[in-house]
Amino acid sequence: MPPFRTIALVLSIGLSGCTVGPDYRQPPVALAERYLGSAASEPGKAAVPVRFETWWEGFADPLLTQYVDQALARNLDLTQAQAQVTQARAGLGLASAALAPSASVAGQAARAHQSVETPLGQVLDTVPGYDRNGESYELNLDARWDLDLFGGLRRDREAALAQYQASAAAAIATRLAVAAQTADTYTLLRGLQARLAIAQAQAKTQRDLLAKVTLLNGKGLAAEYEVRQTEGELAQVEASIPVLQTGLDAAANALDVMLGSPPGTHRAELAGTPAIPHPPRLTDIGTPAELLRRRPDLIAAERRLVAANAAIGSAISEYYPTFSLGALIGSASTSGGTFFSAGAQQSSVFLGLRWRLFDFGRIDAEIDRAKGRETQALAYYRQSVLTASEEVENALSASTHRQTQAQRLAQGEASLERARHASFAAYRNGVASLIDVLNADRQLLQTSDARVIAEVESTRAAIAVYKALGGGWSPSRRLAEASPR
Repeated sequence: MPPFRTIALVLSIGLSGCTVGPDYRQPPVALAERYLGSAASEPGKAAVPVRFETWWEGFADPLLTQYVDQALARNLDLTQAQAQVTQARAGLGLASAALAPSASVAGQAARAHQSVETPLGQVLDTVPGYDRNGESYELNLDARWDLDLFGGLRRDREAALAQYQASAAAAIATRLAVAAQTADTYTLLRGLQARLAIAQAQAKTQRDLLAKVTLLNGKGLAAEYEVRQTEGELAQVEASIPVLQTGLDAAANALDVMLGSPPGTHRAELAGTPAIPHPPRLTDIGTPAELLRRRPDLIAAERRLVAANAAIGSAISEYYPTFSLGALIGSASTSGGTFFSAGAQQSSVFLGLRWRLFDFGRIDAEIDRAKGRETQALAYYRQSVLTASEEVENALSASTHRQTQAQRLAQGEASLERARHASFAAYRNGVASLIDVLNADRQLLQTSDARVIAEVESTRAAIAVYKALGGGWSPSRRLAEASPR
C-alpha cells in the first residue's frame, strides 16, 4: 500500500476512533424525601421574603450586609480559591490542546571559521581547494499530530474538564463559607457586646447596692459580713468583664481578617451595643435531593468522581498502540543566494508508532490504581452527601430549639427583674435579708447572660442552616459562568 494511502487510512481511523474505559454514570444515593426539621421552616411567619442567593440581607442589619459584601470582595481565601480555578482552567487548556495538531517553526543562520590546528582541521587542510570559512542557512516548518485512536487523550481532557468544574465549585463553596463565617463572627461579636453591657450594668447595680449596705452599716443597721458579702458578689461580676472583653477583642480582630483588613480597622464602627441580628423565618428549604445540585461542595465531590472515572479509561488506553503523524517542509543551504532555490527545498512525512507491548504488568498496576482512586472518590462523594444532610438536620434542630430557649429565658429574665426589685424593697423594709437580694441579682445576671447566649446561638444556627442548604448562590447562573468557553 502506498505511504500516502496508509497515512490517509490512519487519519480516517483517528477521526472516528473509539474511547476505551467506562463511561460515567452518576451514582445513586439514599436520601430522605424531606428533612426531619422541615416543620421549623413552614411558611407564613417571615416578615419579608428572603432571597436565598443573598440570605444575609434578610437579617435586616445594614452593617452585617456591608461586611459580608466586603468579605466576598476582599477575603484572601477567595483569592486563593480563584487562583486554583485559573490553574485548573490552564490544565483543561493543555488537555484540549493535546487533541489538536501542533506545529513549530525553527530556523538558523550560521557562519563558521575552521581552525587548522585541530585534528579535523589538519585533515581538511590537506584537501585541495578547502575553504576554512563556511555558511549555513536553514528554515523548517515542523507539524505533528498524535492520533487519539483509542480515546486516551479524550479521557484526559474529560478528567481535566471535571477537575476544572470541581475547582470552580470549590471556589463557590469557599465563597459561601466566607459569607457564613463573616455573618457568624459578626453575630458572635454582637452577642459579646450585649453580654458585656449586661455585666457592666450588673456591676453598677452591685456597686450601688454596696454603697447602700455600707451606709446602713455605718448607721448600725447592717452587719459587717453583709458589706463583705456584697463586695464579694461585686468582685465576681467585675471579674467576668475582662474575660468578655478579651473575647470581644478576638472576635473583632477575626472579623477584620475575614474582611481582608489589619486587626483594628473596623473597631470604631463596631462600637456600641446594637441588637443581635435576628434571622427571618425560612420559607422554603427544599428537599434533601436538591442538595446534590445546590451545595457546591457536593458538586465538587461529584466532579472529582467524574475525573477519577475518566482516569480509568486513560489508563486502559495504554494497552493499545498510539500513532503520530508528522511532516516537515523547509529549506536548507550553505549559501544565502541559493536558500530560496528549488534545490534547497526539503520535506518529509512520517508515521510514528508507540506500543507498550511488553509493559502490560505496569499498565495493569496503573489501571488498578485508577480504579482504587475512583472507589475512594465514590465513597467520599456518598459520605459528603450524608454529612451534608446531617448538617442541615442539626442546624434546623438547633435553630428551632435555641429560639425556644431564648424566648423562655426572656420571660424568666422579666420575672427575675421584678423579683429583684421586690427583694430589695423588702430588704429595705426589713422583711427580707441581704442574701435574698444578692441571690436575686445573681439569678438575674445568669439568666440575662444565658438569654443573650441563646439568642446568639439561635442566629448562628440560622446562619448554619443557610450554609448547610447551600444558600448564597444561584446554581444555574454561577455554573453557567464557570463553564469553559
